[in-house]
Order: sequence, then structure tokens, then C-alpha cells
Amino acid sequence: MLLIGLTGGIASGKTLVSDTFAELGVPVLDADKLAREVVQPGSQGLNALIGYFSTAILTPKGELDRKALRQIVFANPTDRKFLDNTLHPLIRDLSEQRIEEARERNHPYLVYAIALLLETDQQDRYDRIVVVDVPVDVQIERLMARDGSSEREVRAILNAQASREDRLAIADDVIDNTGTVEQTVDSVHALHALYLGKSDN
Repeated sequence: MLLIGLTGGIASGKTLVSDTFAELGVPVLDADKLAREVVQPGSQGLNALIGYFSTAILTPKGELDRKALRQIVFANPTDRKFLDNTLHPLIRDLSEQRIEEARERNHPYLVYAIALLLETDQQDRYDRIVVVDVPVDVQIERLMARDGSSEREVRAILNAQASREDRLAIADDVIDNTGTVEQTVDSVHALHALYLGKSDN
């Protein structure tokens, strides 16, 4: 089974691409969803975070308050490092378990959607890497429209991620998402045919 890493900067259109793969019957893992799973109430991940940050990071329902946590770690590199060192191994273990399940079901390939593929140094894990690409000014425009953020806030988010150039440098395949939805969907269909051809299943 081929393992395909799908990445791209924030607001580049990864969701459209991963949803299209899923519609084609391809198993799609989403690192963001796995990250939520490993901090469910009562989980090892959430308990470790409470032990370090205190219950200040919880909502009244006892769930992780992601916004409160983000504000804490954004301001403190040591706290951010603890967060990453705690959660990344748990996410990786859970992803390996899901990949193995897909392999047992004889899927030709699996897509793992992960925004921080390059930042977490995982490029060697995949048989091929797909980068969903748009120019930086398009990302800024989309983010400001989507989240109501200021340009300064958006640029701070972008600066915390790998650069467009660095992502493109590791890409085996690039989907240009500056056109229409139909054009992007067509690009996914073309890659689907390519991966089926390369798979040994």
C-alpha cells in the first residue's frame, strides 16, 4: 500500500483535496482529527497536558480549551515544545495503527493529510508527497475572509509554518488550487489514476 502525504499551507485548500480523495473511496487520515482524538477527556494526552498546564486549559465541560492552550503556547517556546513532544508521538502511534488497518483491508493507497508535514520532519515517511499550492497573497486573502483575522495576525501564522518554497521543494506532485473547484477536482482524479497505477495492490 502506498502512503501519500498531503500537505499545504493554511488556507491552501487541503480539505477540498482530501475530501475529493475520500469521495473516490480512498482512506484519508487527517492529522488534525487525530490530534483531537489523543486529547479526549480521560486520555493519556489530555492528562499529561493538565499535569503540566493545570486545569486552566479545560472548558467547563472538562474538554481541552484549544484557544486557551494556543494562547499559552504561542507566547512561550518552552511550553510549545512540551506540547509538541507530548502530542506528536501519540498522534504518530495512532496514525500507524490506522495505516495498518487500511493495509489489512488491501487498499491500494492511503492519503495522510498533515499541515505540518515538513515542520515535524516527516517527509521520509511517505512514498509520495502532494503539495496543495497557492500563492501567499491568496492564503492571506482567504484567511482574512475566513477567520476575520487582521493581515498582521495572518502573517504571524504563515511565518510559523514552513515557507511555500520549502514545501514545493519536497513535493512529488503539486496541485495548483488557484483555479476553479472543478480544476482542482480534476487534478485529484489524475493523481488517483497515477497512484492506482503505482500501487502493488
